[in-house]
Amino acid sequence: MVLFQHPVIAKLRVSLIFSSVILLLFLSGNAFAQKTAKPVLHGKHWVAVTGKPLAATAGAMIFSRGGNAVDAACAMLGATSTMWDTLGWGGETQALIYNPHTGEVKGINALGVAPSGATAEFFHDKGMVYPPEYGPLAAVTPGTPGGLMVMLAEYGKLSLAEVLAPSMQMAEGYPIEGVQADNIERRRDVISQWSYSKAVFLPHANDEDPEQRAAPVAGEMFRQADLLATLQKLVEAEAQALAAGKTRKQAIYAAYDRFYRGDIAREIVRSSREYDGLFTLEDLDQWQVHIEEPVSTSYKGIDVYKLTTWVQGPVLLQALNILEKIDLKSMGYNSARYIHTLYQAMNLSFADRDFYYGDPYVPPAEPVDGLLSKEYADQRRALINPGQNDAEARPGDPYPFQDEKNPFLELLKNWSPIPPSADAEGAEGFQQAMHMNREESFLAGTTSIQAADAEGWVVSITPSGGWIPAFIAGSTGIGLSQRMQSFVLTEKMNPFNVVQPGQRPRATLTPSIALKDGKPILAFSVQGGDTQDQNLLQFFLNMVEFDMNVQQAAEAPNFTSYQMQSSFGAHESEPGRLSVSPMLPEWVRSELGNMGYKVEANKRPYSPITAIYFDSKNGSMWGGASDYGDDYGIAW
Repeated sequence: MVLFQHPVIAKLRVSLIFSSVILLLFLSGNAFAQKTAKPVLHGKHWVAVTGKPLAATAGAMIFSRGGNAVDAACAMLGATSTMWDTLGWGGETQALIYNPHTGEVKGINALGVAPSGATAEFFHDKGMVYPPEYGPLAAVTPGTPGGLMVMLAEYGKLSLAEVLAPSMQMAEGYPIEGVQADNIERRRDVISQWSYSKAVFLPHANDEDPEQRAAPVAGEMFRQADLLATLQKLVEAEAQALAAGKTRKQAIYAAYDRFYRGDIAREIVRSSREYDGLFTLEDLDQWQVHIEEPVSTSYKGIDVYKLTTWVQGPVLLQALNILEKIDLKSMGYNSARYIHTLYQAMNLSFADRDFYYGDPYVPPAEPVDGLLSKEYADQRRALINPGQNDAEARPGDPYPFQDEKNPFLELLKNWSPIPPSADAEGAEGFQQAMHMNREESFLAGTTSIQAADAEGWVVSITPSGGWIPAFIAGSTGIGLSQRMQSFVLTEKMNPFNVVQPGQRPRATLTPSIALKDGKPILAFSVQGGDTQDQNLLQFFLNMVEFDMNVQQAAEAPNFTSYQMQSSFGAHESEPGRLSVSPMLPEWVRSELGNMGYKVEANKRPYSPITAIYFDSKNGSMWGGASDYGDDYGIAW
């Protein structure tokens, strides 16, 4: 028996034990997160998980009225848009829906397009290197109202009036959160440029006392009378159509027509042009929501579905194809080798994104079959240096893998991983790369919505756009999108994503659904700009490779690469920059530094994830939501 131990030896023993525990936690996967800050959310009849507690409540209200998961998801979408949770009603909506009656996954493409006159030459003439970051000239056509109504009409059960009821109650006035209220105050100088936005967001503005707080305060009733009137108009259009003998679906589409072809559209165009915007009535009339086939790949027997190249979704599929033949589990969770391997797979996939992704409805056609080829993944995997970061990772040539010749070989040869500087030649006050810094733009924007029910409907949505500081379109109360900034102005950067009228910008929004043996196993999405598919990749592998449950995987610390080109503002790229959790041991960080990474520890190196796991063995649904931010779920 040891009766006495020297203090130095005792301290060393404690240190060794602590280090061993840390090593175990980071290399053993499931052991890392046995205890979670939030419990797993278990449901039998339905689950609703989203970025805001009030929005989850809206979903629960709709489920209680007999709605299915699509109805509930639409109600949550409307609620988050009304709350300005990094999106407004004039933003864009991207969704995947699993239909239990057909066994199919369908995509909802409700991303707006560039309006008439929005050309590369137009922005170049204003001295811009990229389209503007905010304001009327940053807007594409509103997508969220159309996306909501199409989803509801085609796959829901309830009326538009029932589904919009929570949003309308909130527009009458809801107690605003402190974070959002302070965000409005922080952007007051930008908001004040536009009279309609100022009237909504800055109710306490006092021109005689500019130091006085102009935005609401936490808990104050935030009222949006104009938005309420617009939602009432949609409900009125539906009611009139029903009274005229139209079917439920036809009545919802009557509301759709009023928004995009009636008095609401006219006010959007009028007010936008008042502030030098480019919208025409034809732009709104011609735009449409596409119900489309998603793309997919199989990873170790799990079929993962994503939207195609008009968003960044295929990046996740490309990375999974590269990683499938690598023994990730043996590397250990968040070991230096593991982080390095994922980083390199993402490097290669994002380089392809930055050159080849764009709107598939506008020529040229993206080489998506080649990009998602397993053989192409083999070629890309062979480029990974197991001991060193490749700061010069470039797009590959997927065309031979779909039996075609690459028409952009010269552009590919001269492509640079570092995009052009956003320094402008234009006049003072031009709206580019001034609002958000690099960190904000990389992590900003978006919320996520997951909904599922006992009938088998599953919905994953990643809506965004129209965030603060939003240009509100006149008396509509609708805050327009800022997605124009995701275009480029030269084919040297990406020949598929050069702005032109009628084209969608390549967006970052990326919902996800996974099936096993033809049945849903996972619905998942995340907020956070260019970090989205980085986080979703790690979340997915947390569950598949390291046996974490859905809540453990949502809370587990991810890392973030800044090597790809940003989709926002000045489109910067920072090769080798790696943001990690402070929980990652110093020796792991040091090893990564020796591999060529510029490692930084941040409290928030990743973005909040929401997800639903389907336990087929027990017939239950497991909801998961990140342990920071406002992500919240309700189940029954």
